[in-house]
This record gives sequence, C-alpha cells and structure tokens, in this order.
Amino acid sequence: MESSLAQCAQGEHFHTVTPLLESWALSQVVGTTVFLKCENVQPAGSFKIRGIGHFCQEMAKKGCRHLVCSSGGNAGIAAAYCARKLGIPATVVLPEGSSQPVVRRLQGEGAEVQLTGKVWDEANLRAQELAKRDGWVNVPPFDHPLIWEGHASLVRELKAALGTPPGALVLAVGGGGLLAGVSAGLAEVGWQHVPIVAMETRGAHSFNAAVKAGKLVTLPNITSVARCLGAKTVAARALECTQESEIVSEVVEDSEAVNAVQRFLDDERMLVEPACGAALAAIYSGLLGRLQAEGRLSPALASVVVIVCGGNSIDSRELRALRGRLGQS
Repeated sequence: MESSLAQCAQGEHFHTVTPLLESWALSQVVGTTVFLKCENVQPAGSFKIRGIGHFCQEMAKKGCRHLVCSSGGNAGIAAAYCARKLGIPATVVLPEGSSQPVVRRLQGEGAEVQLTGKVWDEANLRAQELAKRDGWVNVPPFDHPLIWEGHASLVRELKAALGTPPGALVLAVGGGGLLAGVSAGLAEVGWQHVPIVAMETRGAHSFNAAVKAGKLVTLPNITSVARCLGAKTVAARALECTQESEIVSEVVEDSEAVNAVQRFLDDERMLVEPACGAALAAIYSGLLGRLQAEGRLSPALASVVVIVCGGNSIDSRELRALRGRLGQS
C-alpha cells in the first residue's frame, strides 16, 4: 500500500500512451486518412482509466480509504483497477442485468460488486448513499473536473503523434465525460477549431436531445443495446462544450452500431462494444460523407481520428446474440 501511494504521489499515471494506427480499411470507406486512437488496449480496457485514474490518485492523496463507483462496466473496471493499484478497497454498483464477464472482471480486480436498479441512474443513487460512509469516496463515471482533466491527456498524445490537427475527431458520447475532456484537450493544444463528431445510439441519445432542446433532457429510459452509453441525462459540462467547440451531434440506430462492430472486427481484428460501434458507424454508415455534402464538415478533410473507446462489455457470443436480436445474419 505504501509503495503504491508513493508511486501515486510521484505522479505516475495508471493509463498508458495508446497506439494511433492508420486504418487502410476505414480510410477506403471515407476517402481520406483515418487514424484509430486505440483506447481499447488500456490496462482497464477503455479510455476511462485516464480520467478515473487521475481522480483516484488525487483522492488517495487526500486520505480516501474506500472507493465506490456506479458503472455499466468500463468506469467500474477502471475504478477497481485503480483501487487495486493504490491498495484501497473498492465497491462497484452495477445495474441488474450487467454482463457476467464484467462482473467477473471486477471481482478479479478485488472489488465488491453490488447489483442495483435497472439502469445506471439507479445504481448511481446507491453509490452516492454508500459514499456517505466515513472515508469512502464516490468515483463519478463522467461528471467531474478531475475526470475531464484526465481525459484531456488523450489529445496531448494526438498532438505529439500527429503534429498537425486532423480534419475531424469522432467519438461516442455516453455521460459526456470523454467529450468534455477532449474539448478541453483541444483547447489546451490550440486545436479548438477541430470539429468533434459526437455519436450516440437512438435510445441512449441524451446529449443529442439536450443539443436540440438547448437544455439538459432526461430520457424516460435507456432502450439502446449500447448500455455503456446509457446515462439518461448527459453531464451539464458536455452541453456547455457546444458553446466552446465545434460539435456535430449525430444519432445512429442500434443496427448501424452493431454492424460497425462486426465490420471493424473483420477489418481490424479488434472486437469492441456497441458504444464504440456508435463512433465507428460514423465511418461505416457513410455519415461523414453526408455531413461533408451538407456543408457541416469540410469537403476536404486532412484526416479523421476515431477514438476507439473500449471493449469490455462484449465477447463473440454477445456479438452473435446482438446481431440475432437485430435481425443481422
């Protein structure tokens, strides 16, 4: 424990610098160079380790004795991973019906798992209640300045690898933490003019609904198969980012996201979850081309970066089941 906390105090990050790979297959689809920022190879399987790692390290410095996190998967795994590295116990509250591989992974990281509620919002209420205990700290999956600061590191890596700004950056939006962090990172490196294409699936489109309404909107329920995008209300900070960055909010169907997952597996030999499929669908569905035709993106994009956000909540059996449910052979 003491050595872990010493590492924490020295500022060693829990996340790694992830590969930025040029994709021949996706470049062919969109007609310009596509780079993949492979956050799926982070130690905890997703980009979440950036923000949550930063948050947990800061809380450890302040004397936190127990971490608690509500999560549909990726955030909880990141919190459990950080807790193990720091030598601090962790409790992760998941919605009922969460995938067994995720539950096993959390338990393998040494976390206590509690199943509460049908959706993330209900699990989050339980996590907030637990965090009232002395020495316990609630790890917010997406809505905290330290989380956004941690996620901004992704853009610094892009700047170091590319040197010049891409023509567009594509990412998936769930609660809005990645969007907020990327927006902050773009401003930090002087790339605030780079448009962000913010992708969601229908039935988990709380950001798109808020953008259209001009205020936060709470969805009645999460009906998308992309459960990791399932926050009924997006973070207020994500909506504020639309005033500071050029953000194009788009929604795809579950079928398009799952089809993108299958095509990406065939093209790149990487299996990612439907939440990530929402971002990849911007390429595979022809959406970027339509945005260019409509004048919402430049007709001549220097390059496109797609953030491959993670793949914890998927395996080959789950992909077959999703394709069957959506009528895809």
